[in-house]
Amino acid sequence: MNERSSESVGTFCLVLHSHLPWVAHHGNWPVGEEWLYQAWAESYVPVVEVLDRLAQQGHRNLLTLGVTPVLAAQLDDAYCLEQFRTWLGFWQQRASHFVSQSDTDTRPVAVHELQLANHRAQLADTRWRHGAAPVFRSLADAGTIELLGGPAAHGFQPLLDDPVATFALNAGLDDARIRLGREPAGIWAPECGYRPGLEHLYAEAGVTHFMVDGPTLRHVGRDHADAWTVGDTDVVAFGRDLEVSYRVWSPRRGYPGGPFYRDFHAFNHEFGIRDRRVTSTRTPNHEKAPYDPDAGLHAVEADAQDFVDTVVRRLRQLSSERGRPGLVVAAYDTELFGHWWHEGPVWLERILQLLPEAGVNVTTLQGAIESGAVAGRVDPENGSWGSNKDWSVWNGEAVTDLVADNDQLQRDWRKLVADHASTGRDTALDQLARDALMALSSDWAFMVTKDSAADYARERHRHHHESFRRLARAIETNSGETAHIVATQRAIDGPFGWLDGRTLNHAIG
Repeated sequence: MNERSSESVGTFCLVLHSHLPWVAHHGNWPVGEEWLYQAWAESYVPVVEVLDRLAQQGHRNLLTLGVTPVLAAQLDDAYCLEQFRTWLGFWQQRASHFVSQSDTDTRPVAVHELQLANHRAQLADTRWRHGAAPVFRSLADAGTIELLGGPAAHGFQPLLDDPVATFALNAGLDDARIRLGREPAGIWAPECGYRPGLEHLYAEAGVTHFMVDGPTLRHVGRDHADAWTVGDTDVVAFGRDLEVSYRVWSPRRGYPGGPFYRDFHAFNHEFGIRDRRVTSTRTPNHEKAPYDPDAGLHAVEADAQDFVDTVVRRLRQLSSERGRPGLVVAAYDTELFGHWWHEGPVWLERILQLLPEAGVNVTTLQGAIESGAVAGRVDPENGSWGSNKDWSVWNGEAVTDLVADNDQLQRDWRKLVADHASTGRDTALDQLARDALMALSSDWAFMVTKDSAADYARERHRHHHESFRRLARAIETNSGETAHIVATQRAIDGPFGWLDGRTLNHAIG
């Protein structure tokens, strides 16, 4: 199913970007590992369940799923798997207690919560028993989804020098090949960040397509209703359609703000359950009405149809203006569906059923390329999907000290590897690379600029830079403590166990 026909009104691509920074062993509540287990239980598990169900109905090429290597590493990590099951057990316990204490108003949401907790725990012990790699690989092998890769730890590539950006990208692609048995052709460029020249790094790494935000194309006179080859390469850029995407996740108004949806911010601290509905944007949390799961599902149907109507109108407008079918690419964080927006997975399933019925060719980014979406060449300027569509979230006034630290780390890292890589494989250089990649994660600057757990982000930035410097000094001085430092730091920050730190030298050369 989902094959393009001559009667199609145009092509629609849904792209989901799944990412969390490395949080294992770095705190629990309110920030830290709790993020991972909530997103896993509330978004990744139900979204995969939707994809499994649609695949059983015969649907193929449903969407393009980006999973960052650093997130994939946690979803396969033995420690995280064990802690996730423990977290699910506590969820079941809290929900059961909520049911026993609920009154007439809260009983529907209490029963709903317990059913969800039990069902998700069952899926964790079956579909997800061996981690995420078998799950994502089976969906890709079946042609249900296209998987996107990306740089290993989600560094903001425009602010990385070419050798470091190349190393991070190659490490991420290597991780996908080892973990999933395939090297993705496309990537999610972290934060949709772009600077001229990155396309050459992509081409050299074998990447054929990537995402930018719509304004990155619009600023140079190109429409995101087409895909474009970048510069003098064959690498294709897709732009996010903000008009359509914001129907769901508008900075001011989107479907999750509907009055009957479960309110993410109204939290019952006694039971650890969100038991209120949005009610209205003006209603204080303590005055919001109890959540009714049936009313939430009814609202989903109306909003799914509205979204389908929006896509169809947009595609018909494009066809009328251009005389040929157009393209709509809607892109979101996967964590929106289920975590931030409780009813999101149900909505997702409905639009993926309804769009083909409305004559829309639903496919992946690779499918769009194969069906003729590339319209010509583009030379983009700097861009991102952050505030102002520039780099200010990651290099603005609030984070000048973080930027300076990162610049110094890159210089120190390149020099140290150039001086020591000729001595053969070295576990110290391998761990140094892990510390460097996590220090350069885009998340820390984002969280500081947005004042979202900013203290935690600054502490994480400090921790990873300090770990890098401690190990770098030991390598430089040939310290007898080097092996101990490596073991200590790897026990906490140890993703990408196969990583060869010497290959940064190849990128430099």
